[in-house]
Amino acid sequence: MPKREPIAVFLLSFITFGLYAWYWLVKTKGELNAANHNQPRIPTAWMWLIPFIGTIWWEWKYSEGVEKYTKKDCSQVVAFILLFLLGFIGMAILQTFLNKNYSKS
Repeated sequence: MPKREPIAVFLLSFITFGLYAWYWLVKTKGELNAANHNQPRIPTAWMWLIPFIGTIWWEWKYSEGVEKYTKKDCSQVVAFILLFLLGFIGMAILQTFLNKNYSKS
C-alpha cells in the first residue's frame, strides 16, 4: 500500500465534494484486500447503493480490514467511528494509521 499524505486525502476530498473520498475508499479497499490476502475480505463498494444499511455494513467490513492491516494498532471500532462520524477528517486520520504500518506489511 503506497504512502499518501493525510492532509491531501482531506483536502482533495473536500475540494472535489467527496469524489476523491469515494476514490480513496475504493482504492484503499483493494490495497487492503491485497495486503491482507483477502482475509477479511472487504466487499465491493457497490454495497453503497443499498441505502444506509449497505454503507454502514461496508464501512464496518472496511474497518475490519484496517484493523488487520494495522495489526490492531487501529481497532475496528475506532476505524469505523472515524469513517462514520468524522468523514473526510476520519479518512485522513486513517491514512496516518495506514502510513504508520507501511513498513510492517
